[in-house]
Amino acid sequence: MGTIKVKGIVIKENNVGDFDKIVTILTPNGRIECSARGARRPKSQLMSATQFLCFGEYMLFKSSSHTYTLNSCDTIEIFYNIRTSLDKLEYTANITKMILDVTYEEQNTYKILQLFLNTLYVISNTSMDLEFITSIFKLRLVNLLGLAPIIDKCVNCGETDLEKIDAFSFIDSGLKCRACSKQDTGAVQINGSIIKALYYIRKAPPKQLYSFNISEENKKILQLIAKIYTNEKLEKEY
Repeated sequence: MGTIKVKGIVIKENNVGDFDKIVTILTPNGRIECSARGARRPKSQLMSATQFLCFGEYMLFKSSSHTYTLNSCDTIEIFYNIRTSLDKLEYTANITKMILDVTYEEQNTYKILQLFLNTLYVISNTSMDLEFITSIFKLRLVNLLGLAPIIDKCVNCGETDLEKIDAFSFIDSGLKCRACSKQDTGAVQINGSIIKALYYIRKAPPKQLYSFNISEENKKILQLIAKIYTNEKLEKEY
């Protein structure tokens, strides 16, 4: 069909044959799988462009059978600091698994790509707590997927006075007031700081998403909420 130019990031790479690769690139318009012929040859210009987490502007050839071949790439960022840290690489790999599970071809993934890139920049360029970063990422992701919890009132009785809210319910996907939470044994007790954090994660501008902090105790509560809620909504253990 012709040559197309897309910005994207490699989220998966598979070796094929002696020198070729199949790479999965997340773009603003969904995932694209494309072949990169000779990408594993020592002097190939595609070697760095087809590595995991390479973000760049890719020139692809789209055939009449809707298959893609990678022709060239102008690399924008390779997230070197993540590659040199086992901890950062492990957390990034777990985040990428979620990205792979919730994206597909011909999908509007602009905001997901934006979230992923912003998260990678924070992981790469700061010493921020990796568990905290992951918790924020998960909660923002479920918001983008339309799976956000109810955080502006009691999900059971509709109470809007947040000072009366003291729990997060996984069964009913949202906040509960003191009276209603007594009947929900699986709810997690929360405080005003957690509620503010949930609001901030939902509403913050993309580049300011990670520009807040809470106490270590509240981080653990937020981590628990993010883990259980995401696992239940995405129906997979992360």
